[in-house]
Amino acid sequence: MNTQKRVLLLVGSPRRPKSTSESLGMYLLDRLNEIGLITEKISIHKSLKSDRGLDNLLSTVDRSDIIILAFPLYVDSLPAPVIKAMELISEHRKTTQETRKQQLLAISNSGFPEASQNATALNICRYFALKLGFEWIGGLALGGGAAIDGRLLKDLGGMVRNITKSLDVTAVALAEGKPIPQEAVDKMAKPIIPTWLYMFFGGVGWKRQAKRYGAKKNLRNQPYKNENKI
Repeated sequence: MNTQKRVLLLVGSPRRPKSTSESLGMYLLDRLNEIGLITEKISIHKSLKSDRGLDNLLSTVDRSDIIILAFPLYVDSLPAPVIKAMELISEHRKTTQETRKQQLLAISNSGFPEASQNATALNICRYFALKLGFEWIGGLALGGGAAIDGRLLKDLGGMVRNITKSLDVTAVALAEGKPIPQEAVDKMAKPIIPTWLYMFFGGVGWKRQAKRYGAKKNLRNQPYKNENKI
C-alpha cells in the first residue's frame, strides 16, 4: 500500500459550504486520510471565479494520483461549471505530458429516489476519463440525495448506513490501487428511505416553497393543457 498517494476531491455542487456532494466526498476523504493518504479538497465553482483559483485547480489535478469528482445531478448531466472545468482540464492536458498513472472516480447524487437516474452523468465522467488518459475506476450513484441535505454522514445514523459502508469499502479499494468494488456500487444505490416516504416529504417541501413565493394556488395549473398538438 502506497501511503504517499495524493487524493483530490473536486466538489461540483454550487451549494457552499454544505452540500450532499461535499458530505459524501468528505466522508470518503476522511477515511482515506485515516488510512494514510494525502488528501485535498477544491470547490470547482469557487475555483472558476478567478485565474488564481483555476491555476490552483489545474496544478492540483496534475499532481494528484486519485481524483474524486462529487457532484449533484442536473437534468441527467453535470452542473455547467463542472462541465466547464472538464473542458479547461482537457485543454490544459494538451500542453502537458503526464506519464504517471492517475485514477478518476465519480460520485453522483440525485434528487430523484432512483439511483439509476445518475447513469448518464456517470457515463459522461467515464468518457472524460478515457479521453484524457485517466484510469476510470468507477462511479457511485445515490438516489434521494436531498435527504442528506449537506449534513455530516456521521450524524445521520442508520439512515445512511449503506452509504457509509459503500464509502468504507471504496476507501480500502482506493488505498490498494483497485477499482470501486461492485459491493460499494450496490450499497450506495440502495434507497436511503422508502420511495413513498421520500416522495411524501418531497411533496411537503414543494408546497412549502410554493407558499414562500406566493405560488401555492398555482401548483395545479396546466397552462398548456388546451394547446393544439403539433
